[in-house]
Amino acid sequence: MVCLGNICRSPLAEGILKSKVDTTKVHVDSAGTAGYHIGNTPDPRSIKVAQNHNIDISSQVCRKFLVSDFDTFDVIYAMDKSNYGNIIGMARNRADAEKVKLLLNEIDPTDQEVPDPYYDADDGFETVFQMIDKACNIIAARLDH
Repeated sequence: MVCLGNICRSPLAEGILKSKVDTTKVHVDSAGTAGYHIGNTPDPRSIKVAQNHNIDISSQVCRKFLVSDFDTFDVIYAMDKSNYGNIIGMARNRADAEKVKLLLNEIDPTDQEVPDPYYDADDGFETVFQMIDKACNIIAARLDH
C-alpha cells in the first residue's frame, strides 16, 4: 500500500487489509513515495479513524518505498495516479511494473483515486477509510479463494 508520505492513506490501507486477512499467510505493508515522514507514526487523524473501526495502526512506522519492494511484494497498490507514476518510474522491468495497481481499480477499473485527506477536514479521513475498506474487502475475498 503506497501513498505520498505514508502517514494518512497507506497506513490505513495496511491496517484495514491486515484486519481482513490471515497475516501469517499474507504480508501487508505500507510505504510512501516521498521520505517526508520516515520513522514517524501515522497521522493522528488516521490513527483515530482506524480506532473508530477497531483497527490499531498506532505502532506503524512510516517508511519510503524502495526498489527492493518489487522483490518483496506480489502486488503494489498505489493510492493515486501520481504515486502510481512514481512507483512505475522506479520499476526495473516489465515484471516490476505489472505488480503496480491503483487500489480503487479493485472496485471499479476506471482509475479512480483515493483522495489525500491530509489538508481536508477530519471527515475526509472517514470517507477515505470507507473507500479503502471497500477495496480491501475485494482483495481479502480474492485471497481467501
